[in-house]
Amino acid sequence: MFVISWRLFMTIQSTCIEGVVVRSLNKIPDERGTIMHGVRRDTLLNKFGEVYFKKLYYGVINGWHIHEHLILNYICIVGMLKLVLYDMRDNSSTKGMIQELFIGEDNYCLVHIPSGIANGSKGMGNPFSIMANIASEPHDPNIKYQRIDPHSRIIPYDWKRRDF
Repeated sequence: MFVISWRLFMTIQSTCIEGVVVRSLNKIPDERGTIMHGVRRDTLLNKFGEVYFKKLYYGVINGWHIHEHLILNYICIVGMLKLVLYDMRDNSSTKGMIQELFIGEDNYCLVHIPSGIANGSKGMGNPFSIMANIASEPHDPNIKYQRIDPHSRIIPYDWKRRDF
């Protein structure tokens, strides 16, 4: 079971993509610091492969990446990220849809991303943000994945900041 807070719904700027799950995570602060929950084997929606961390500098765009088999689970543990997903799966009811999320210190959550969904992120924490990925498989340099230039417009998304 998972709970999605009202605040989380307010951060979603577009349609939810089939198979993407956003799960709020707990933070438990006290005078010594803060415990930040991550994943447990009984809540992870896929088999476990490895955990890795990525440091993303402010304003940098990392993406687009599309994995044929790898399942991703992102948690931003420092700063904030704009995470954008684009459904490229032929057999999906949400093919061609975009989902935009803002995750990190202000919206501490885990985002489960099935394979076949293009993902890109933009660092919003100054000077950097750090994200964790709990991937379904260990990294294998022999397995290639598709990369698309984030400014190519192949995926119809504009990474510029929008002031509403």
